[in-house]
Amino acid sequence: MKPSWFALMLAVLSTEMLTSHCSTIKSPRFRGRVQQERKNIRPNIILVLTDDQDVELGSLQVMNKTRRIMENGGASFINAFVTTPMCCPSRSSMLTGKYVHNHNIYTNNENCSSPSWQATHEPRTFAVYLNNTGYRTAFFGKYLNEYNGSYIPPGWREWVGLVKNSRFYNYTISRNGNKEKHGFDYAKDYFTDLITNESINYFRMSKRIYPHRPIMMVISHAAPHGPEDSAPQFSELYPNASQHITPSYNYAPNMDKHWIMQYTGPMLPIHMEFTNVLQRKRLQTLMSVDDSMERLHQMLAEMGELENTYIIYTADHGYHIGQFGLVKGKSMPYDFDIRVPFFIRGPSVEPGSVVPQIVLNIDLAPTILDIAGLDTPPDMDGKSVLKLLDFERPGNRFRTNKKTKIWRDTFLVERGKFLRKKEEPNKNTQQSNQLPKYERVKELCQQARYQTACEQPGQKWQCTEDASGKLRIHKCKVSSDILAIRKRTRSLHSRGYGGKDKDCNCGDTDYRNSRTQRKNQRQFLRNPNVQKYKPRFVHTRQTRSLSVEFEGEIYDINLEEEELQVLKTRSITKRHNVGNEEEGEETARAARDTMVADGTDALGQPSSVRVTHKCFILPNDTIHCERELYQSARAWKDHKAYIDKEIEALQDKIKNLREVRGHLKRRKPDECDCSKQSYYNKEKGVKAQDKLKSHLHPFKEAAQEVDGKLQLFKENRRRKKERKGKRRQKKGDECSLPGLTCFTHDNNHWQTAPFWNLGSFCACTSSNNNTYWCLRTVNDTHNFLFCEFATGFLEYFDMNTDPYQLTNTVHTVERGILNQLHVQLMELRSCQGYKQCNPRPKGLETGNKDGGSYDPHRGQLWDGWEG
Repeated sequence: MKPSWFALMLAVLSTEMLTSHCSTIKSPRFRGRVQQERKNIRPNIILVLTDDQDVELGSLQVMNKTRRIMENGGASFINAFVTTPMCCPSRSSMLTGKYVHNHNIYTNNENCSSPSWQATHEPRTFAVYLNNTGYRTAFFGKYLNEYNGSYIPPGWREWVGLVKNSRFYNYTISRNGNKEKHGFDYAKDYFTDLITNESINYFRMSKRIYPHRPIMMVISHAAPHGPEDSAPQFSELYPNASQHITPSYNYAPNMDKHWIMQYTGPMLPIHMEFTNVLQRKRLQTLMSVDDSMERLHQMLAEMGELENTYIIYTADHGYHIGQFGLVKGKSMPYDFDIRVPFFIRGPSVEPGSVVPQIVLNIDLAPTILDIAGLDTPPDMDGKSVLKLLDFERPGNRFRTNKKTKIWRDTFLVERGKFLRKKEEPNKNTQQSNQLPKYERVKELCQQARYQTACEQPGQKWQCTEDASGKLRIHKCKVSSDILAIRKRTRSLHSRGYGGKDKDCNCGDTDYRNSRTQRKNQRQFLRNPNVQKYKPRFVHTRQTRSLSVEFEGEIYDINLEEEELQVLKTRSITKRHNVGNEEEGEETARAARDTMVADGTDALGQPSSVRVTHKCFILPNDTIHCERELYQSARAWKDHKAYIDKEIEALQDKIKNLREVRGHLKRRKPDECDCSKQSYYNKEKGVKAQDKLKSHLHPFKEAAQEVDGKLQLFKENRRRKKERKGKRRQKKGDECSLPGLTCFTHDNNHWQTAPFWNLGSFCACTSSNNNTYWCLRTVNDTHNFLFCEFATGFLEYFDMNTDPYQLTNTVHTVERGILNQLHVQLMELRSCQGYKQCNPRPKGLETGNKDGGSYDPHRGQLWDGWEG
């Protein structure tokens, strides 16, 4: 027994020693297994977004901390663009992954954060998808330009959203549905530092309470958007900033470009000085963002979450400062407005790598979903960019026949409202139908309304057969009996007994005497022997005084003091007992007390306005509140908060009412106006129009309807221009010009140093007809921009030879190539979903030898240009 027991002990000891030895040898694999377990936890995602940050004007050159963290520590996308260079449309595309023509947010005002957006597209943002799969989602910063803070957008567990547009001081945020106002104290209110502190605190708290739950945060900075107020410690930096002076700076006018570029001339000296100060202040605001990135990076490293967190850094669009003579702004299709910074760092992202493929703002939502392990919904137009990064996959490590990445080389740039195509009259209506005339007559005669011999009510035409057997269309001849029936029918309709709901009922205003009665009436009026009616009393002036009886006494009220300006109590004197002055004063005082108490004086005439339950507006335009509000700070604060809530509720209601009003204007039914003219005359005019229309041959009725629609369109456009002109005259706005988007700048615009003290000026930055659709292509052989404007203007720039888009060379492009570009542009303008909106490069599809982007056999040629 002892030897067997001893042998068993040796076997156990040897096994433990071997196990420990193996574990010591394979300790790296053990660490790898721990890392693999760590990778099973879904990664954190942090999206850092700036507002109006450019690439072409050198804004990244001063952000050394951000470049070290994101450029050196992650991947740089050197061809990153936005599909619409406007704040709200671009941000909406980032949230939904859709082109503008699919989410319908065309400008910063129309439909931006509207009820239709909230009902249709906001429930389908990437935050909703991640929140439903267990991510702790949080948003800090600017959301959409017209966000009013009255609700929390779906999908966000933590919400600190800026109300309305970008501000650094004196703003309001919505903290989880509760509005919070901030002032002008840098330590407490500076917006960039505030959202940085809030985001870091939330990340720490969330990981402490839920250590295994992934976090997705959006940190949306206001910088470098206006009003460009920098932190005090950066207000003296970059006194000689000149990165914005590019070859296109003050390159104006540009007669080969679209209308606003032709209209804009060289900048004045005050404009050029403004661009220098503006560039300096923009760079100063970005220094706070640079510090924010460093603090965020340090926090992730301290918590051990850096290696399991994806950080994405980008902007909503670019910017221009003096380019082509435009003092400042965005919204142009050129590279300085559509190029944006784009960096990604995170697990398996090779540090310092450069990605040359095109990435767009619509790719953000699919990329975030892909990082979280979710598939891209079919209605999103973008694609995940993770496939462009070199991930380490053991299955592909030893493969030598790797396929090249297939990725888009062309995308759509669109800006402005979708313009409806004007319906023009077709002069050659008969050419649309190639049938001979007798065949068309035969088709018409098969309709039931032409087969009876003028027996149907309202029948204008009838089909007859001539002696040769051919069908003819003849106009019906109305008999006297039918005319009498129509007259009786019209009389019935005029009295409101019509069978149709849309008939006008104007009472007896349609009554008209017969011809004989009207003739006798004229003779009676012309008879000089008829005595004219002469009134006995004629009042030619207003009443000077008024006597009223009140409580058994008679009072004289003086009405000749211009209503006492409606600001003073009317002079009331008692007619009897004049000597008793004290009693009269007491009566007047009592009347005034009654007026203040219930808003009316003793005579029942309104004299004060009750605004709230504690405050009134007196007749002398002064405000009187209850004594409690002036003595108690708590009561004052509560009542002020109540008034603020009432104002916000009314503003929301006004916005909704305006949308309903616009809807009703678009759906206005036909109606008759009895006030302008008698119903008989109007009916007569309508009958005359119907009679004129009835004389038209059935072949020409369609052309007549098109002409009517065109005239209506022109009339509506003329009225709209008149209304805009009247509003400008009423406001006295000298800077605002018809059809232009202009701004004024003065010494009070910037509240922080460096200040502006050169006075006010006006400058125009865009125009109403700046609506365009463009193709932007970047591949191994081509780098161009092709644009079609709503005005019909065309632009083409070859960036291989003209990187700053100085010269429009559309006249040098062959007509066949222009046709192909137009067809491709029309396809992208109507695309839906990532399968349609990301066409494969043409060289890969057709196998062209030159590897270009043109497919000579794609679709039909477009006949839009001559020559």
